Amino acid sequence: MSEPTSTDDRIPVTVLTGFLGSGKTTLLNRILTEQHGRRIAVIENEFGEVGIDDALVLNSEEEVFEMNNGCICCTVRGDLIRILGSLLRRKDRFDAILIETTGLADPAPVAQTFFMDDALRAQLRLDAIVTVVDAKHVLAHLDEVKPEGVENEAVEQIAFAGRVVLNKTDLAPPLEIAEVTRAIHRINAPVKVLPAVRGDVELAEILDVRAFDLDTVLATEPEFLDPDSEHQHDESVTSVGIDTGGTVNPAALNIWLGALLATRGPDLFRSKGVLNLADTDRRYVFQGVHMLHDGELGAPWREGESRRNRMVFIGRNLDRAELESGFRSCLSEEPAGVAG
Repeated sequence: MSEPTSTDDRIPVTVLTGFLGSGKTTLLNRILTEQHGRRIAVIENEFGEVGIDDALVLNSEEEVFEMNNGCICCTVRGDLIRILGSLLRRKDRFDAILIETTGLADPAPVAQTFFMDDALRAQLRLDAIVTVVDAKHVLAHLDEVKPEGVENEAVEQIAFAGRVVLNKTDLAPPLEIAEVTRAIHRINAPVKVLPAVRGDVELAEILDVRAFDLDTVLATEPEFLDPDSEHQHDESVTSVGIDTGGTVNPAALNIWLGALLATRGPDLFRSKGVLNLADTDRRYVFQGVHMLHDGELGAPWREGESRRNRMVFIGRNLDRAELESGFRSCLSEEPAGVAG
C-alpha cells in the first residue's frame, strides 16, 4: 500500500506535534524564517479558548491559517479538511504544507485525514510527523497514569513520529538526556532523534524526508484506518483563557506569576500570554512550562490596535475564578490605551 515515491509530485505535508510547551512554535518560527526557498502554507491549531500563537509566530511571507475552536484530532478535523481543500483549489500552488497541532493532540487522527479522503490523498503526501520533545519535562508526562480509555498524548506523539526533535537540551544534564533518549526509543525504536536548543535543527532533517510509511504504521497499528476509532482527552486537563483590557503592573505580575507557578506549577502544563504593560509601546510576551517561565518585549502595538491582554493556562484541575481574580490584581485602574 505504500505510495510511489520516484515520480510523486504531490504536495508534501509535515505534521508538527509535541506536548504542551515543548517548543513547537519556536521550531515553526525557525522554519518560516530560514532561507529554504519553499512557499509553505501553515495551519495552526490551539487548545486554549483565547488565541495566542498568532502573536507568537513571526511575520513571514507564508500564509497562516488558524483553528482555535477545538483540538485538531477530534472536534475540528472537518475544519482541517475544508482548509486543505481550499488550499488545493487556489491557483498559486504551495511547495509544502505544515500543520502545527495543539499540544494535546493525538497525531494519528490527523494522519488518517490524508488516507481517508480520496481527494486529499490524490494531491497531498503525508511526508512526516515531527514530534518536538521537551528534554526537561517529558519523562513526567510519559510516566503519567491516565484514566481507563484515555490515551497518553505524549506517548502517542512519539509513537507516530518519523523524526523526534529533542528540544531544550540545554536545560537537562547529559544523564537525563540519555534517559529521555532511551525512553523515546522504547516507544519508537527506529525513530531518528535530533538534539536541539530552541529548535536549531537542520531543516533538511525534518522537511521533505519521506518519513511516513503507511505499511509500517499498519503493521503495528492495524486499526489505524478505522474510521470509528475515537480519541479521548483527559477531562481533568482544561484551559482557562483571559482576554481583557487594562494595563498591567509589571511588579504585581511578577509577584502573582511567581506565587502561581510555585504552588500550581506541577499541574500547570502550559501558560502563555501577550500583555499590555505600563510604560511601554511594545507587547510583553510571556511563556511558561510548569514552574519555568520567561518573558520579553515583543513587537510594537500597531496603530489603532486595541491593547488587550490575552493569556491562556492549560493544566489539570484549574480554578478559573482564582486565575481570573489573580490576574485582575495585576491590572492598574486605567483603561487600556490604543496604540498611536
